[in-house]
Amino acid sequence: MQAKRINGLDTLRALAILLVLMSHYCGFVSKHQTFGFAGDIGWAGVDLFFVLSGYLIGNQIMSAAANGQALSLKNFFARRLLRTLPNYYVVLAAYFIFPVALSGRSTSSLWQFLTFTQNIGLEYGQTFTHSWSLCIEEQFYLILPIVSVVLVRLKSPIWLAWGLLIAAIGSGMAFRAVAYMHGHGAFDAEVYYSSFGRFDELLPGVAIAMLKNFHTSLYDRLMRHGQALLITGLLATGGVLYCINSDDYNKLMMVNSLGYSLIAISFAILTLAALSPNSYLHRLRLPGAAQLALWSYAVYLVHKPVFMLIGEQLAKRHINANAPLTIVLVTAAGIFGGWLLYRLVETPFMRIREKWFPGPNQRAQIN
Repeated sequence: MQAKRINGLDTLRALAILLVLMSHYCGFVSKHQTFGFAGDIGWAGVDLFFVLSGYLIGNQIMSAAANGQALSLKNFFARRLLRTLPNYYVVLAAYFIFPVALSGRSTSSLWQFLTFTQNIGLEYGQTFTHSWSLCIEEQFYLILPIVSVVLVRLKSPIWLAWGLLIAAIGSGMAFRAVAYMHGHGAFDAEVYYSSFGRFDELLPGVAIAMLKNFHTSLYDRLMRHGQALLITGLLATGGVLYCINSDDYNKLMMVNSLGYSLIAISFAILTLAALSPNSYLHRLRLPGAAQLALWSYAVYLVHKPVFMLIGEQLAKRHINANAPLTIVLVTAAGIFGGWLLYRLVETPFMRIREKWFPGPNQRAQIN
């Protein structure tokens, strides 16, 4: 049985992939600030994906624990691998089959790609750099269920789980603060791609799942204030992104150490608004958002090499990459490539997943 989709979550996921598309269009096609401030903050699309993944995966785990159901690690990992590996390996193969067209100035070892550890020591300009976020998510998918199972089997109180979550977020802030004091800015590759510097952005999403499943009365009260959550989330997101993007603030240690955590918390507030039936974000159904959200993983993997190939050809032919029609056509090509991957690879494997490792029927949208 297919889980019910939630309009607000689809809108946020569609927004996340659009932000990434704008960022990479500027970086690899137009090489210009084509979309203004929206292009400047396009990198935050990945941060939004982190928060959404934290909630969606966390909710699967927390709902089982709250209902006294044993979490099957075998089933969980099998479902995650069938969801993520086929698309990833197809794109990875393309990078190695066409190295002249798609490679960067250097390439990580194949074993790092296969084990999702490529983000360790990754530098700007290397091959398939946008897989860094997948590495962090896969590491998260490994650690979170194991920690959860251990806490459940030890019959640990919920306050211990909250303590670990808050301490982990604090550790991420501390890592970035130490890196800053040693001369690394927030966008240095050693921090930007690092698991230690970015993993904490998944945890506000997990916090939502904990609220929903273990503090239902508080969660229900929050759900009654969807519009307030939406306004608060928008103001917080705008303020944090402005500080991170502003030359007046982005060199401050406070912004460098707290910024990623604060943007994740801001996105978590928007996620709460998306879950609230009283919020416009929840009620509004944007045309195409559900489809783009559904294809977003495949689009994320495919769009960058498509952009790189097209951008090179546009430059050779002196075609204006900032022209509206060019923007639309190139972006459509990136999305179309993702759709093909979704239809030809992801969809068949998702059918296999549901046949071999069926998941629990849930009312909430799952990933």
